[in-house]
Amino acid sequence: MTQSTIRLAVNGRIHDVDAAPDTALLYVLRNDLELNGPKYGCGLGECGSCTVLIDGIAARSCVIPIQGCAGRDIVTLEGLGSRAQPDPVQDAFIKEQAAQCGYCLNGMIMTTKALLMRNPHPTEAEILQALRYNLCRCGAHVEIARAAMRAAGLLVEAHH
Repeated sequence: MTQSTIRLAVNGRIHDVDAAPDTALLYVLRNDLELNGPKYGCGLGECGSCTVLIDGIAARSCVIPIQGCAGRDIVTLEGLGSRAQPDPVQDAFIKEQAAQCGYCLNGMIMTTKALLMRNPHPTEAEILQALRYNLCRCGAHVEIARAAMRAAGLLVEAHH
């Protein structure tokens, strides 16, 4: 396909991107916009490392062409919070030390954020259901689930 200019709204800013319309959103986010929160994992939309929010819904950016993203609100991990003021979900993951290598963390945080946006008071079962298709190869599932429960207000104290 030939290149064209596609206007994307990412983290509250407008970007005019010159790329083929079928280019995966992940490549534009990482290569053109230098946003490294979303990771390249499987390239098939199965592991969750590349998850972003599109209009508030968790989406696998490695399999979404940019042509379908024009006019939509895209949020990456960088758009949630900052080091000084992390989003409550990011803060919960920090407090629960919910990472080993950290590669899956982007997807876990973004999926948790999407869940809490649509259901501010999920049960533990709803949290586990939402996260079940995000893969963690290190086996940090218990800590990740605790962080998501903390973000949902189900946990107040860390048990370390």
